[in-house]
Amino acid sequence: MTNLSAMFDGLLLDLDGVVYVGPDAVPHAAESIRLVRSSGVSCGFVTNNASRSAEAVAEHLTSIGVPAVAHDVITSPQAAVTVLGEHVAPGSRVLVIGGSGISEALLARGYVPVRCLSDDPAAVMQGFSPDLGWRDLAEATYAVRAGLPWIATNPDLTFPTPQGAAPGNGSLVRVVADAAGRKPDAIAGKPEPPLLQEAIARIAARDPLMIGDRLDTDIEAGTRIGIPSLLVLTGVTTVSSLLAASPAERPAYIGIDLRVLVEPYPDVIVERDAGWAASCRGARVEVVAGELVATSSQVDADALRAAAAVAWAVADAGESCRMGNLTMRLSEWVTRMQSQE
Repeated sequence: MTNLSAMFDGLLLDLDGVVYVGPDAVPHAAESIRLVRSSGVSCGFVTNNASRSAEAVAEHLTSIGVPAVAHDVITSPQAAVTVLGEHVAPGSRVLVIGGSGISEALLARGYVPVRCLSDDPAAVMQGFSPDLGWRDLAEATYAVRAGLPWIATNPDLTFPTPQGAAPGNGSLVRVVADAAGRKPDAIAGKPEPPLLQEAIARIAARDPLMIGDRLDTDIEAGTRIGIPSLLVLTGVTTVSSLLAASPAERPAYIGIDLRVLVEPYPDVIVERDAGWAASCRGARVEVVAGELVATSSQVDADALRAAAAVAWAVADAGESCRMGNLTMRLSEWVTRMQSQE
């Protein structure tokens, strides 16, 4: 059977929660990416995080065993600068609310980054930085209330850290939006199309696969531009949120981590005879008395794939079922697998 990655000519990999968390590599990520690349499949590293430049991200990747150069990294500030051209003239001054990744992306395209409204900017670009403070958000609010075009690099409400989820750029954008009384004029990062469109062009992929850990950004981004996606459970998505995913947030493939790329992917078969059921290799999940139940002894990745398939089919039919004990058992299995790595 063909490995999953061999079905595509390019992989678009989210970074935070997929390849690394904080300074450290996600277990099995580096070796899986090396195997994929050795088979001739191109990889583009796609990040909503605006705090660092592509060069800095490439250095980080290289340090954790994933050799990369700046060209391999596609950042939300780069996509945001492309979008910016629809709102202001080339070479305009732009108020930067965020990290150096925004300033460097602006400079690379001939814009002039500034830090104060008194510097007469023509637009505002807001992205994540762990050093962002009240004065920065206030400056953004003054500029946005003055009517300047406002581009947000990404809408992520949370940001993964080794200690857990922390406020992300989307949360800070909401602060400015609430204070200014309006939403951004454009958002460049996932799930909006600009970032993935730029990434696909960068790696010249005709049949790309989007890989991420977030349903509302990574997976929905793939849906919005019509490409399949893979969800890995090394980041923020929980079993319960996966089973309850809306149609736009449902991945085509599910894996515990990036090792799924270098393995054959099993078929998932949904049945509706006397009731709803789904099978994946030896795993079988059914709806019994209105509750999702594993009717085989397996509680593993295949059982999760079957559970997701039947839960989504039931929802699409306008019916409902209780997640019950199976959700807890699958969640415990995911936690156990991660603790063993």
